[in-house]
Amino acid sequence: MRPADLAREHGLSTQAVRNYEESGFLPPAERTPSGYRVYTEGHAAALRTFVALIPAFGHAVAGRIMNAVHAGSLDDVLLTIDRGHEQLLRDRATLDSVSGAVADLTDVEPVLEPRTIGELARRLGVTPATLRAWEEAGVLVPQREPTGYRLFRAEDVRDAELAHLLRRGGYPLARIALVVDQVRSAGGTDTLGAALTDWRGRLLARGLAMLTASARLSEYLTARAATP
Repeated sequence: MRPADLAREHGLSTQAVRNYEESGFLPPAERTPSGYRVYTEGHAAALRTFVALIPAFGHAVAGRIMNAVHAGSLDDVLLTIDRGHEQLLRDRATLDSVSGAVADLTDVEPVLEPRTIGELARRLGVTPATLRAWEEAGVLVPQREPTGYRLFRAEDVRDAELAHLLRRGGYPLARIALVVDQVRSAGGTDTLGAALTDWRGRLLARGLAMLTASARLSEYLTARAATP
């Protein structure tokens, strides 16, 4: 088989196939006396496996898995896959927590007037020092009065309520800051609902891709084991 024969199946360029071989994602190809690469069905199976791994684990991790396969490091292959499933599980847990927190916010009495740091602290049952720590971590971005005092508007109070719910769920401030930033970017919890639905769909697609990739990888490993 020629590089073009492998590339055509996946809509790739022949240079991409050569690059994948040079990176170790495919086994080394034999060469003709004139220097042309000669690929086999084994190379085609390796490329199918690599392409299937990409939507499941990402391009870089898919490459590491194929490198480990061709190095005979089955433990590394399985460890990398386990870590991918572990990350998916964490992402699902985060999504569920955020979805629950956003749902809880709908029952919170809205704030019409800006609050001082002391007033917001009393509302949440935390200390002003806690709110200052959240601000330092990027969770909160209150306005400042000319005197330097913090002023928390309605959207700031919303962010603080969301952070408080996630903090009680055990999430670190760095991750909470990312979630709250997504709420700000979405324009509030109403529009965040669509983003959460999209996020859940992407997690579902990744989980299904992992099943497909695992089947491909198992076939490839079995075929390699059977090849003398």
